[in-house]
Amino acid sequence: MQISSDNILLIGSILLLISILVGRTTNRLGVPTLLFFLLVGILAGSEGIGGIAFDDPKLAQFIGITALNFILFSGGLDTDFRHIRPVLWKGVALSTLGVLFTAVAVGLFVHFLLGFTVSEGLLLGAIVSATDAAAVFSILRGKGIALKGSLSPLLELESGSNDPMAYFLTISLVGVVKAGGFDAGHLLILFFRGFAIGGGMGLAMGWVSRWILNKIRLNNEGVYPVLLLGLAFFSYSATEFLEGNGFLAVYICAITLGSSDFAQKESLKKFYDGQAWLMQIVLFLTLGLQVFPSRVMAITGTGLLISAWLILVARPIGVFGSLAFSRMGIRSKLFLSWVGLRGAAPIVFATYPLIAGLERSDMIFNLVFFIAVTSVLVQGTALPYVARWLKLTATDHRVGD
Repeated sequence: MQISSDNILLIGSILLLISILVGRTTNRLGVPTLLFFLLVGILAGSEGIGGIAFDDPKLAQFIGITALNFILFSGGLDTDFRHIRPVLWKGVALSTLGVLFTAVAVGLFVHFLLGFTVSEGLLLGAIVSATDAAAVFSILRGKGIALKGSLSPLLELESGSNDPMAYFLTISLVGVVKAGGFDAGHLLILFFRGFAIGGGMGLAMGWVSRWILNKIRLNNEGVYPVLLLGLAFFSYSATEFLEGNGFLAVYICAITLGSSDFAQKESLKKFYDGQAWLMQIVLFLTLGLQVFPSRVMAITGTGLLISAWLILVARPIGVFGSLAFSRMGIRSKLFLSWVGLRGAAPIVFATYPLIAGLERSDMIFNLVFFIAVTSVLVQGTALPYVARWLKLTATDHRVGD
């Protein structure tokens, strides 16, 4: 079946309804509902029962970037800076150094395991280095589990702020692989410039957005979400135009706005929470359509080895390395190591090598997809038991680390 302007709404609405109505049962099994959305997309795709012909990395990437903007903006809008301030430096360390250490650990392993060049291995490591809070909290809420102490705000901050670092590494390493070499000094300049522009634009747009929302008086309250949507997308796109990190900008803009009072705040937060869920569903369905199961099955053995290394070695290296000077207890660090679930962002980032036409791009995409699904299935299913085993749930009487 070909997707066309005549049937896209019909196909989209059917997939959306199936995903929502049937997917809610997966929470009872301790598996995030979003993983079911991905399965629906696969079953509807070229090699599934739906037979929908879809192989368009550029469109998948565009949908992915748009969806990630919604997801990051909604997450930031729900975040009060006062709640994350006590864990700010831990979160920043995890989302920068932690991502870098994880990417390097995976990259070197892939280099020696598959014979990838060091740059190609690091590219794969960078793509899978970001974590997904939506998957973590979906499982915990489904099981009625609350975490002790500062673990929840730390996980929230890390997962919301590590996409910009993973994005920077991915874009940079795609260029390195394509050029066949790299200049470390140039990459450092790009890093500091991108994050400085992204951080500055995020703060500025947060303040500007608050001023506009409080000063402007619109006759129709339904226009406020549209106004805020325009401001959010401008934060991302203007930052990217200035060669800054757009994902960082939109997240900081949302946190700045969410930590202050502005007109229609509660209704806008609810609206964007709903839109973020819609975007996550659309994103997972699209990524599911883009996947060819036969190609993924061909790399199952290799994918299992890389997944095991990521879960058991690379992620702990990222956590313990970035928090080496933190007073956080060993049990909390072990838990953070386990909850490094991979979600939609790595699969979206895996479209960049495809579009760039890199030699091993198909294999990288399929490996990233397999790693993300394995991460959610293995780590996600065991997550409640690990939290209880480490005595880090709010119902445990022992004081958390």
